[in-house]
Amino acid sequence: MSEPKTVYDFTLETLQGKPLPLKQFKGKPLVIVNTASKCGFTPQYKGLEAVWKANKDKGLVVIGVPSNDFGRQEPGSAAEIESFCEINYGVDFPMAAKVPVSGSSAHPLFKWMGDQGGFLSRPRWNFYKYLIGRDGKLAGWFSSMTSPDSAKFKTAVAKIVDRREG
Repeated sequence: MSEPKTVYDFTLETLQGKPLPLKQFKGKPLVIVNTASKCGFTPQYKGLEAVWKANKDKGLVVIGVPSNDFGRQEPGSAAEIESFCEINYGVDFPMAAKVPVSGSSAHPLFKWMGDQGGFLSRPRWNFYKYLIGRDGKLAGWFSSMTSPDSAKFKTAVAKIVDRREG
């Protein structure tokens, strides 16, 4: 197989165990976030849901990717993760199955995003946010410290939503 060139070359799995090929989102801007239910940043689910609701009619797709890599803060089963997100934060954006996002066992998507964004863009904690343009390429990233409610994040999302390339 050739080297992945865009996010559309990857497939995740849903919390229900079904394939989630990212090529189904071709031409749409994406926000991909590594998540955890028992983290100090977990309330960011609320802001991510707000960004999703505000922009989904313009094509934006937010995808949460649970991971237990950092502080073992996502110990739950797929059903527990889904229930937690829905009950506590009203999450209705797509959630992928739990995967490693750091180190040598990281899911290939996170390896690719880290390679595209450079060393500092590799997740060092939960709630790293990756912005993917309509062309399927990494348009930017934010660490856990940048809230989805922040003006900086919302401005970056608006740029990928409003850009019509690809």
